[in-house]
Formats: sequence, structure tokens, C-alpha cells
Amino acid sequence: MNDSIATPLPAEAAQKTFSIKVIGIGGAGCNAVGHLAQESFTGVSFAALNTDAAALGQSRVETRLNLGARSMRGMGAGGEPLRGKFAAEEDAEAIREICRGADVVFVVAGMGGGTGTGGAPVVATIAKECGALVLGVAILPFDFEGGRRLSKAKFGLEELKGAADGVICLPNQKVFKLIDDKTTLLETLRITNDFIAQGVRGIWRLLAKPGQINVDFADLCGVLQERHTESALATAEARGENRSREVMEKLMAHPLVEGGQSLNDATGVLVCIAGGADLSMSETTRIMEQVNRLCEHAHIIMGVSVDHELTDRLCVTLLATKGAATGQGTPPSPSSAAPDLATTPEEPMLSPRATPRFVAPAPSLTPEKTEQLFTQQGGRGRKSSSRMKQAQLPLEILSKGRFEKSEPTLHQGQDLDVPTYIRRGVALN
Repeated sequence: MNDSIATPLPAEAAQKTFSIKVIGIGGAGCNAVGHLAQESFTGVSFAALNTDAAALGQSRVETRLNLGARSMRGMGAGGEPLRGKFAAEEDAEAIREICRGADVVFVVAGMGGGTGTGGAPVVATIAKECGALVLGVAILPFDFEGGRRLSKAKFGLEELKGAADGVICLPNQKVFKLIDDKTTLLETLRITNDFIAQGVRGIWRLLAKPGQINVDFADLCGVLQERHTESALATAEARGENRSREVMEKLMAHPLVEGGQSLNDATGVLVCIAGGADLSMSETTRIMEQVNRLCEHAHIIMGVSVDHELTDRLCVTLLATKGAATGQGTPPSPSSAAPDLATTPEEPMLSPRATPRFVAPAPSLTPEKTEQLFTQQGGRGRKSSSRMKQAQLPLEILSKGRFEKSEPTLHQGQDLDVPTYIRRGVALN
């Protein structure tokens, strides 16, 4: 009789911790990461990347990198995405060192400027090369910032979609639904940063605190990896007797969920429900029934965890992705949206030069100069406009013979005995 002996798991395997890194690039990205760094996340590290050395010096984030310091000397990208792109490529090895060892990397950037728009796709590409699951967070400009900035932002968003596994899009314009006329500028920007913090906290809770119905890293990868599409990440929290209804109302009012439209269009949805020991089965059922009604055609993965720190609270995190994964569809091609970025730093992206009103006249050439050029080129490329004129050959006019004394055949004043091409002056080849 053979007794099987169970081998215990190593301590490091039983207590696997996931490394999450949040990288802010550009002015808006660094501000958002600075806001996040004030909170306590076990296993989450932060980094700020910027071409503007002065702005970077004001950041409280521990890991800071001045992009393109050798070429730009800390003066910023001047609102040109190409400069931001080349600055990130210049410090690719330093970025790689920041991303090394991370399981999940958030790349947070404001779109429409220089450093964030051009550099975020580069950072996302490097993070993927390091083996991380990459989730981009793109902050789009307000409408009042102008069409030119919005055009750059849209192009930067497409570039980031092509580099990251998924992109959370945060249009600043949607924040107007949550403010009034007395809301200050700082409070408005804080709301956007709070949305980012809620999303990162939701992913952190999902990975760091295994639940009774567990959602693990593989589930997160299954929803996001290689989809190259826009994602919606929202978190809501409620208390009291009607908290299951209230938390869903808050989720539907979230700017990223758009009243449920983001869920209707989703192909993959990850739902994480967290509560205290008082979390009931009826609350879990009620929440999932509403999610299923909104996501009829989506693949839904559910996780439930009981956290004693959430007593009397109910927290729900939704991650929804649109579009098919690689192999099921074609990811958006950045080259189809705008010109290639691989040009020179002096060429502003999405800034074509206006057509000049003055058109220089064509150079005037004398017949002698034209003939000289034609001779130098060996006759190639000669235009049909310089045709040779046909002259009458000096041939001897023969006698009509026995018809010499005959009367000519006249019709309407024309001698029909003369060939037609001569009468009408038609040139022969």
C-alpha cells in the first residue's frame, strides 16, 4: 500500500504578491500620480516622468526621471508630441529599469500636449516588452482647449491603444456633469484624479486580496490582454440597508460607464464585489442580475471577497472592454489614423504647413535652352508640346499627262483632282 504524501506549497508561492507600478508621464500624468502616491497601497510603486525639469522637481513621487535631459535640457517638449516621443526613446533603458519586475503597469498621461501624448505609447511598449500587463489611462482635454489640442489627443489615444493591452479614457469634459458653477479649477482636476485613484485601488484590491469567489491575475489578463481597445474602469461604494441599489446607481452615474452604454457595448466584463462579513447573498445576486441585463452579449467574470475592513460597506469594481482580442479581430492601426511619428523632431505631429498663397512661376526657357536640355537628357522625357512643324517637301510636280488639257473637276470652288490632305492642309506623319 502506497501512501501519498502531500507536499506543502513554498511560502513565497502561498503568499504570492503582485507588483503594480503606476507611471505618470507629462504634466497631467505626473499630477495624477502625485495624487495617487498620497494613498497607501501595499505592493504599488509610483514613478513620474517628464521633460520639464522644473515641474518634475515639484513632484513628491519618489522615483522621478527627466526625459530627454541631454537633448532638451529640461525645457519641456513645447507641446509637440514628436519631441515627447523622442525624449522617451532617448531614455528607453531608464524606463525599462523602472518597469522591470512589474506584473501590472498603469501608464497615466494627459493627451493633447507634448510629453504625455508622444511619450506614453513608448512607455507602454517598453512595459510590455518587460512582460507586464499594461493598462493605459488617457486624460482627454476639455472642449474649450481647442480643436487642435483635441486632434492631437485623439491621435495620441490611438497610438496608446496600439501599444497597451487596454486604455481607460477619461474625457475631462465629462466631469462637467459632476460640478456646478461654484466648483473651483483645483476641485475639478481633483475629481479626475479621484477617478484614476478609484480604478487603481479596484485593481489593487482584486490582486492583493483573494476572495471567496476569486478573481486572479489570469482573469484580468483574459479580459484585457492583447485587446488593444478602449476600456471602462469604474468603482463605487455604498453603505446602509439599500447599499446594493445605491452602489449600482453610483456606477451608472459614473462618467466612464455613461449610464450603462459602456457595458452594453462590452465584450468582456470583470466584476469584483467586496464587502464586510455582513455581505449577503441577496445583495450579490441583485448586483449581478443588473450587470447581466446590461451586458447580455459579454463574457462576464465575477469575483466576491469578504474584507473585514469593509464592515457596513459594499464596494463594486467594474472593468469592461470593447472589441475582440488579437486573432478575433483587427486592432486599430495607428498609421490609418494619422501620419507616422517616425520623422524629425522639427515636424509637428498633426500640424501640416498651410498651403502658401503665392505660387512661384515656372522658369522661362528659351528654345535654345530647351534644345540643350533635351540633348543632355538623351531625348528622354521630351514633352509633346514641342512638336515639329511639317513642311511641304520640294518634290517635282508631275504633269497630268493626257489629262493636261482637261477641265479640272470643280465642286463648290474646290479642285477635286488635288488630294484631300493637300486641299485641307492636313499634316502627315
